[in-house]
Amino acid sequence: MPSTDNQGSSSPFHSFGRSIWSVRREQVHSVEGHHDSSAEELELESFHRQIADHFNALSAVADDELLSIAWIQKLLYAFVCCQEEFRAILLKDKALVSKPPLDRFVAEFFERSLKALDTFNATRDGIEKIRLWQKHLEIVQCALDSHKRTISEGQSRRARKALMDLALTMLDEKDSGSVFSQRNRSFGRHNTSKDHHHRLPGHSRSLSWSVSRSWSAAKQLQSIANSLAPPRGNDIAATNGLVVPVFAMSSLLLFVLWTLVAAIPCQDRGLNVHFSIPRQFSWGVPLLSLHERITEESKKRERRNSNGLLYEIYLIDKCARQLTDLLDVAQFPLPEEQKIELEHGIQELTLVCEVLKNELDPLERQLREVFRSIMNMRTEGLEFLGSGSE
Repeated sequence: MPSTDNQGSSSPFHSFGRSIWSVRREQVHSVEGHHDSSAEELELESFHRQIADHFNALSAVADDELLSIAWIQKLLYAFVCCQEEFRAILLKDKALVSKPPLDRFVAEFFERSLKALDTFNATRDGIEKIRLWQKHLEIVQCALDSHKRTISEGQSRRARKALMDLALTMLDEKDSGSVFSQRNRSFGRHNTSKDHHHRLPGHSRSLSWSVSRSWSAAKQLQSIANSLAPPRGNDIAATNGLVVPVFAMSSLLLFVLWTLVAAIPCQDRGLNVHFSIPRQFSWGVPLLSLHERITEESKKRERRNSNGLLYEIYLIDKCARQLTDLLDVAQFPLPEEQKIELEHGIQELTLVCEVLKNELDPLERQLREVFRSIMNMRTEGLEFLGSGSE
């Protein structure tokens, strides 16, 4: 399926694409023949089309779907699909991957993957924070359940206390940055990784199985972004074009991490990350479009000081504010007009609670699966990089 319908043969991507694949054709054809060269070109073109297709679909959603839990799950699914095809490309060209200069680019990608594990751990803590907020909402929901009994002043006080606790908890998260920072739970097994044997010098990071209290999501993202640049022509030629999918996968990894930090409460969140992606790449246009939309979302007045841009967090805050305002002026027994307004607020709160109840666990499981897939691919890749240097 074509990734973009509006690009003709004179578009920049086609010109740029021909320059990449012609390098592969000229170098590989002289050794293996035109048939093998064409097969490799088609494989790489298919990889880039797959990325473009996924991100075109992700960017086509409405504003109230963007950054929802369901949308984050689709993003993670797209990443895993692309990573699996990228893995197949590396395994197929294992001999070339383990030799200079491609081995350096692949090793740098695996270094970024290691840093990504910290961000997934921090995201796990963020989900725990949302679960805590969910418990406060459920207390409010139970206290104001008009189906069981008429709402009394006692139930109102209980609901108001839960709403105040929720507000204080969310405010504390904004101020301190990490309510759960000392729990340091991880998706991985403690001390079983061999990652510390393969660390490159000059890169600071916390241990991948524990996010320290001084760890910063903003600094981690910036560290990954600073080392990522579009491939140069001589690098493309020297690697038979394989440096291009390495750059593509690195860009996807950075975008996924940046989106998770933007959406979910995270230690020292920061969104000031520049994406240097030439628009000639077919997948670059939808990815940069999403980056722009999410950045604009963060600048909205009602989202500017939020704990996270996740759509469900916006709904939590909205429902909590509405119910707090209603209960602050409520008089008992409730007049009919106030009763109707309160019941409407409770209905909205119930919908938010249902979404959190049904979707937080699947999201956490998916994050765990992505964490493990990144870790497994890195371990596998380092093995054949090491075998190639022996």
